[in-house]
Amino acid sequence: MRPFVWNSIKVRELIDSLYQGYPIGYLIAWRNPDVKLKDGSKSAGKRILIDGQQRLIAIKTAILGEQIITKDYNRVRIQIAFHPIDERFEVFNPAIAKDKTWIHDIGPIITGEERLSRVVKDYCKRNPTANFEQVEDALENLKQINKRDFGYIELISDLDIEVVTEIFIRINRQGALLSQADFAMSKIAANEKYGGVNLRKCIDYFCHLAVAPEFYNQFKEVDKDFTSTDYFRKMSWLKNEKDDLYDPGYADLLRVAFTSEFNRGKLSDLVSLLSGRNFEKRTYEEKIAMQSFRSLEKGILNFINETNFKRFLMIIRSAGFISPQLIRSQNVLNFAYILYLRLKFQNCKAADIEKFVRRWFVLTILTGRYSGSPETKFDVDVRRISTGNFSEYLEDIEKAELSDSFWDVALIQNMNTSVASSPYFNVYLAAQIKSNDKGFLSKDITVEDLVTHRGDRHHVFPREYLKKYGLTRGKYNQIANYVYMQSEINIKIRDKSPNIYFRKLKEQCNGGEKIYGAIDNPKTLYRNLKMNCIPKTIFSMAINEYEEFLNQRRLLLALKMKEYYFSL
Repeated sequence: MRPFVWNSIKVRELIDSLYQGYPIGYLIAWRNPDVKLKDGSKSAGKRILIDGQQRLIAIKTAILGEQIITKDYNRVRIQIAFHPIDERFEVFNPAIAKDKTWIHDIGPIITGEERLSRVVKDYCKRNPTANFEQVEDALENLKQINKRDFGYIELISDLDIEVVTEIFIRINRQGALLSQADFAMSKIAANEKYGGVNLRKCIDYFCHLAVAPEFYNQFKEVDKDFTSTDYFRKMSWLKNEKDDLYDPGYADLLRVAFTSEFNRGKLSDLVSLLSGRNFEKRTYEEKIAMQSFRSLEKGILNFINETNFKRFLMIIRSAGFISPQLIRSQNVLNFAYILYLRLKFQNCKAADIEKFVRRWFVLTILTGRYSGSPETKFDVDVRRISTGNFSEYLEDIEKAELSDSFWDVALIQNMNTSVASSPYFNVYLAAQIKSNDKGFLSKDITVEDLVTHRGDRHHVFPREYLKKYGLTRGKYNQIANYVYMQSEINIKIRDKSPNIYFRKLKEQCNGGEKIYGAIDNPKTLYRNLKMNCIPKTIFSMAINEYEEFLNQRRLLLALKMKEYYFSL
């Protein structure tokens, strides 16, 4: 069972709407296409509920007494109480438990487990001032809930999968932002024949444990059937895992597992294949459905494999991306993992896998390859990876997208931005981390130390200094003005012009008082400026040279990133 996303208040409101006779919307189902069996006959497709699941679960827990799993993976029952005099519903709580004017559980009345006459008699005995007929009428109306009609719409089986997916997304959009991955997950869970329920749990539980490993023991208590499976044993390594560099959601896991195993990038194709779609004959076949579930299972197990997952993250870290704050796009991680799994499947040498994954990862960040709608690019890239020599494909993409004009012009222009989370600045920081560079004006503290311990970005030309001259946020927060610096050094600099605090730094390097960090000789200072891409002209720069400083530093940043990329 997947976590129930409604809160108890929404369950109470649903029951009240049923009591009042208000419409509660339609149940919408889609009948899977009929599939062709081995003997040539056809099997009628199973219905999948694509809208109304939360309402049905709410009714089951409130009326039938079934337990639901909360977002924290606790098993609970949402019990609804009824006040027959006020005709009011509330979620059962300790205060209601002590109040004799409330009927504590509506379920047995609606299902007929308790005789209405006895309930009315007992209630009036506890509440002598209550009007017998009023209570009887209210409880009779309550019992009629089980006769309320639900609207039901069934989508025909020969609708195109993409149309059904779009319907699913649109009708669910008001509640939450849903996607093709959500529909694929519903499709997986609906198939009991090929273990869809456990496959879906495998995806859900892995993603939850990746973020909150402390739930491991709770899962074992809540879902003993699943936690005794091989799926759960293969993800048990997460119980002690604290790494947060890549915390995939279910859409990420599903996309990587599908793309890496099926060599396709469009999740709508997954729903089709799980339905048994033969793309060439435009028919549905049981054999294809069976093979698709087996392939998806293999892709999921490859994803959650401890060796695969940790080795992949080791490669990403070796490129200098040691923190999730340096990675803006989950899709660049997703495809990098797809690439790792595909190259491993193709028996590529370990050293080549590391090189290719690092380069492709950084390339896709720099070029924004998977921004916007990534499915088309995923589809193109995975097909090329699977059918050709990846080294040649990478070289072709580098020539097309990372030519000299990119490094010398486009990248420099792209860095004319004040977006603090700029992917270009993050690549620069990764380059510094890989080179073990020191923080700006630091003698011993590295950029890696500052990023790891949530250090702050500071300004070479101090923000308050620039604000005094009327510069706006978009100007003083240019990424070319950013450095990672120890806070204590930044506090000492305060709002001083670079030509002023660098004059003090010169004195500091020639035996003067150590005011700005521990650097105490010119050689170390110049080496620090070089690794932080600070132009040597900084020593004489003031407000009139700010724009020139930005231009010079962008050139140096681009050069450092280029050298870094081709060293990967």
